[in-house]
Amino acid sequence: MNWLKQALGSEWNISPAGGLTGDAFFAENDSRRLFLKRNSSPFLAVLSAEGIVPKLVWTKRLENGDVITAQEWLNGRELKPEEMRHPRVATLIRKIHESTELLHMLMRLGKKPVTPDERFAELSNQLHENGLMEKHPEVLESISYLEKLLSVTRNQRKVVCHCDLNHNNILLTKKDQLYLVDWDNAMIADPAMDFGFVLKWYIPYEDWNEWLQSYGIPKDRQLIERMYWYLIMDALFYLKWHSDRNEMDKAFSRLEDLKELNYHVRSAILNWSAE
Repeated sequence: MNWLKQALGSEWNISPAGGLTGDAFFAENDSRRLFLKRNSSPFLAVLSAEGIVPKLVWTKRLENGDVITAQEWLNGRELKPEEMRHPRVATLIRKIHESTELLHMLMRLGKKPVTPDERFAELSNQLHENGLMEKHPEVLESISYLEKLLSVTRNQRKVVCHCDLNHNNILLTKKDQLYLVDWDNAMIADPAMDFGFVLKWYIPYEDWNEWLQSYGIPKDRQLIERMYWYLIMDALFYLKWHSDRNEMDKAFSRLEDLKELNYHVRSAILNWSAE
């Protein structure tokens, strides 16, 4: 942790904050508390200004070129899964999707909109190359649905998407402030990628209309088609990711998710055909 001592000084008590990269830490000195991260994106400054993440206190560049950011370390907790149903969550996600400041910053950082056609072609080739398409009928069925629904994903409004709206990434402070953290996977894409994840994993089907009204859009057939398109893409991506790493328990779990998604899409298509 020499780079932390260089940034802060030896009087600070420093402890790891967890995470896969090992680049996040908590720091405390008497009543002063900070959350530190190495080489965060410049995107963090705009997120802080928009009130979406805890306030950015300072940024320092070290001699080795690393950049350290310090944010307020606030008293609070992660949201519970059932709390994802609250209209405040929908309102926060809508605020992010409607922010032109966030969109312009990501574009200045070189991010380009993700096109469904490119993602579909790339993932299809990868699944074919590693044999998953031939090994699992569910994968072949999923590819068929993705191809069938691809047209509804085209020419959609592109916004800043968080792309990891797990309840663990939404913080509620003791002052009743709501923040969304962990922006490492952010991209410019169809907003259905974000709210589809929340609907599928946190909101009972009978409450989808109400949640989407809080977000600000009506539920319709095309919206549901787009939502399932991205959910299937996500399940396929992680099935391949875990399979490539020989993490077979996790790969099996993703395969079960895929079977469930296929079932829902299959049922929906039958219902739509009967209309």
